[in-house]
Amino acid sequence: MLKQPHFRNLLFTWLVWAVIIIGFPVLLDTRLELKRPDRALSWTPNETARNSQNGKIYLLDPFMNRQVSWDSEFYLSIATVGYDDPAISVVEIPGGERLSKNYAFFPMYPYAMRIVRFPLQIFGLTPIATSTLAGVLVSLVGTLVGMLALFDLARAELEESGAYRAVFYLLIFPTGFFLAQVYTEGLFVALAFGSLALAHRKQLFWAATLAAFATWTRALGAVLIIPLALVWLDETGGWRSIRFSTQALLRGLLVLVPVLAYALWYITLGVQHGLVEDHWFGRSFWDMERFSAGVQFAVEQIMDGGNPQMRAYYLLEFFGVGLAIVACLATLRRYPGVALFGLIGLAITITTGAPQSLIRYVLVVPSIYIFLSRLGRNTAFDRGWIVFSILLLGMQLMLFSVDMWVA
Repeated sequence: MLKQPHFRNLLFTWLVWAVIIIGFPVLLDTRLELKRPDRALSWTPNETARNSQNGKIYLLDPFMNRQVSWDSEFYLSIATVGYDDPAISVVEIPGGERLSKNYAFFPMYPYAMRIVRFPLQIFGLTPIATSTLAGVLVSLVGTLVGMLALFDLARAELEESGAYRAVFYLLIFPTGFFLAQVYTEGLFVALAFGSLALAHRKQLFWAATLAAFATWTRALGAVLIIPLALVWLDETGGWRSIRFSTQALLRGLLVLVPVLAYALWYITLGVQHGLVEDHWFGRSFWDMERFSAGVQFAVEQIMDGGNPQMRAYYLLEFFGVGLAIVACLATLRRYPGVALFGLIGLAITITTGAPQSLIRYVLVVPSIYIFLSRLGRNTAFDRGWIVFSILLLGMQLMLFSVDMWVA
């Protein structure tokens, strides 16, 4: 594989990017000190003071500490100890039940970390440091696989130069640094983009397999049933001239794999997940009441401008959602499965509660990079987007590395 020029180029691009993303916060620490607290949201001042991390043992280990913040605590806990880790605070559920906050998070990423951390124990690091290293490695390798899948998706239309451009836009997206942190984004793009690329090649079995793993990484993976169904329908003649056979029906069962994977997760962890998400994180499926109130509040903050940090935060959130919607609509005709995965997944994600973390959630929408790469055929747009995106990426990475709120 190394003999293929495009793979070598992608590999070296990934390697240089990873070194920069991991190393840049070290330089920032020697040159900048941000004023605390962060006032991006109504609750962030209480969580971003100088001593706000006290007691959160998974966020205090000095090893690769700039690659962990916020939800990293829970992934590290599950990977190191398990879901019922006594070091993680619990949520009081009405009726007297007490559940660890860990239950709000899907198992695939921390369990992958647990597998990878086993051989890493040879280095003699602390248990938390070993899990941190494992989490970063899983994210980085996942990102490389996601890059290859996105390249494969885009190459037929945009040729190699345009496919490279799409991959580069993924890496420099304003929240692209999450692909190298102890967060699920790196693994999810590997599984979801890989599933979409294999579905595009009509390799339904392997596409369904990756879709199942993607579903166990984030609930959004279940939406991959749509591109899988479109491939199966195309194989059987389409809606108007559908032809059934034993083989077609058996392959049709593969389409259901993401939903079956979701059902299996729900039976084992889903009830606890829903309770913690609702009662602590304030999120639930199709929560239009919280969503509407949150959007109204966000618009008021943008129009009022009394808190410039909050205004900038919400503008960036809405920019990300707007870009994702336009990109999905623009790619719907040529990439129906990819675009519908993005559109429906985005609709489900943004309606779980008040607008929050949306600029991170849209990172896993592949239509964005295909659409931007089309526009990037124009040299002026290409250079302009690179400058704009990298400046935002640097700002976001700086905030994350010192435990300020980003997404």
